[in-house]
Amino acid sequence: MEIQSALSFNLHALTARLDRAAERVLQAEVDISYSRFLALFMVGELGAATQRTLAARLGVTEPSVSRMTASLAGAGLLNADPEPAGGNRRQLSLTPEGRQLVERCAKLLEHRLVALVESSGIPYAAYNRHTRQLLATIEAAEGA
Repeated sequence: MEIQSALSFNLHALTARLDRAAERVLQAEVDISYSRFLALFMVGELGAATQRTLAARLGVTEPSVSRMTASLAGAGLLNADPEPAGGNRRQLSLTPEGRQLVERCAKLLEHRLVALVESSGIPYAAYNRHTRQLLATIEAAEGA
């Protein structure tokens, strides 16, 4: 099999290009990095998250998340409150400004992705359904 025709290679290349495009769009239009947006987005999705949980979901180190959350908290986008049980753990939540930013960025990126997918001739609803199905299958396998 030729590597350029392998689905695994194509998915990797597609993800890398989409990530770079999201970085360019968010930097130009909202002045936030894609990695910071992802951190805020994930906190919103997780609800009550700790820095450890966020680091695991983002696939980065806890010190990296600690620095990022401190910066996002300093910008007024994230609350990083000490856990009631004590220790160095922080409970993360979005501020109202953080929620607004996540909504704005998510809409911006989603509109661009819809346009891209539809311009390729692939129905967006079907692409979204298949992507969710694949993710659910992976999550179920990881939970087993």
